[in-house]
Amino acid sequence: MRPRITWKVATSLDGRIGTSTGESQWITGPEAREQGHRLRAANDAVLVGVETVLADDPRLTVRLPNGETGADPLRIILDSRLRTPPFARLAKAGTLILTTREPIAVGEAEILKVKGDAHGRPTVDAVLATLSGRGVKSLMIEGGGRVAAAFVTAGVVDAIEWFRAPILLGGDGRPGVAALALARLAHAPKYRRLAAEPMGDDLWERYEKA
Repeated sequence: MRPRITWKVATSLDGRIGTSTGESQWITGPEAREQGHRLRAANDAVLVGVETVLADDPRLTVRLPNGETGADPLRIILDSRLRTPPFARLAKAGTLILTTREPIAVGEAEILKVKGDAHGRPTVDAVLATLSGRGVKSLMIEGGGRVAAAFVTAGVVDAIEWFRAPILLGGDGRPGVAALALARLAHAPKYRRLAAEPMGDDLWERYEKA
């Protein structure tokens, strides 16, 4: 059985995760970011693409206030060409890099070759089979737009946690989800909104697959 998959995204009102130059920290405020850490702690694994690693150098660890603790999830990077720098904050034990090339050392991270698609990127099926084999029951996708599009197109995103900041970044900003190649509205993936609540100056919206 594949993991339950949640896509967590923080965007502007117009669905952008960064400016045209790639600046993205921080779109949302501290309350939204704290809730993001709680969601991270609730999942067995979190996943990003290598573009997010190169742009933001994230840690993907759980950091909670007031002495609260939460277990760090398994960190996963989709990196078809193994561009993750060995000095990246994710290049350490507890990180699994999935690639379609022959593995080479990247810091202390574990490297695993998986099946690639026509573009040489890890297939969604191969990623999920690998994680299922490791006992991962819940996966949260944290970025970026191309990775989100791949999982949405595959029809495997079960829930969405959307944090929306009251700013506009415009059409030249980086989209939260890349092209889905939809010709008709009837083909659009459909989700049901479960809740919406203020989170500081931001809005936290929760969706479940319809």
